[in-house]
Amino acid sequence: MTTATVVLEPTTELRTRPFDAIADTATIAQRNLITLRRVPQLLVFSTVQPVIFVLLFRYVFGGAIRVPGVPYVDFLMPGVFAQTVAFGAMNTAIGLATDLNTLADAARNVFVVALMVAVGFAVGFRVHTNPVAFLGAMALLVLFGYALSWVFAAVGLAVANPETAQAAAFPLLAPMVFASSAFVPVASMPGWLQAFARNQPLSVVVSASRALVLGGPTATHVLHALAWCGAILAVAAPLAVRRYRRAA
Repeated sequence: MTTATVVLEPTTELRTRPFDAIADTATIAQRNLITLRRVPQLLVFSTVQPVIFVLLFRYVFGGAIRVPGVPYVDFLMPGVFAQTVAFGAMNTAIGLATDLNTLADAARNVFVVALMVAVGFAVGFRVHTNPVAFLGAMALLVLFGYALSWVFAAVGLAVANPETAQAAAFPLLAPMVFASSAFVPVASMPGWLQAFARNQPLSVVVSASRALVLGGPTATHVLHALAWCGAILAVAAPLAVRRYRRAA
């Protein structure tokens, strides 16, 4: 008597599931990008606020802020870039109250950061290093915005509607942006606030971007920024995916 050995082949569903997930994500991202093309007002209004920040801090507050060794506009612009991608990431919370558009937000961040670069050069911003370092700073900022998008993806999936998503996301984002080194030196803040302001993720990314744009010691700042981006993705992405599967 012989015993037949049955070899179970992986089902087509199991073999293709990862590819299906990638295809679904790409399809949804494409759909959201088409929405931006058909409703350009969405993109226009998302760029108005960063332009206002540049002009406000450059021409209204800039005269009252002194940064030793560097023109304030050169100190300011990396902070504005980081603030732009951070606020752009909050749109994921609003969108994910109903849909998944993280990659579309990353693409929009690329466009908005490019626009902010143009505005920055128009108001006197200059790169003190070289084009490669500058592009590295821009890539780091987009990566940071992408990582934050996953945080706000989890927020958006945890609430019932876009209005609640925005209300829940802003209290998380505001301290990160305004209690940071984005607009003023950390040394000018109260002592009890400096430790948080210096070491929180947005400040770390701003410091790395400034080092890449202005020069000086760079490697440590960049490694710390990459570590923050990796840590945020490692925690937030699985959490957001788990919530999305439960909601699907």
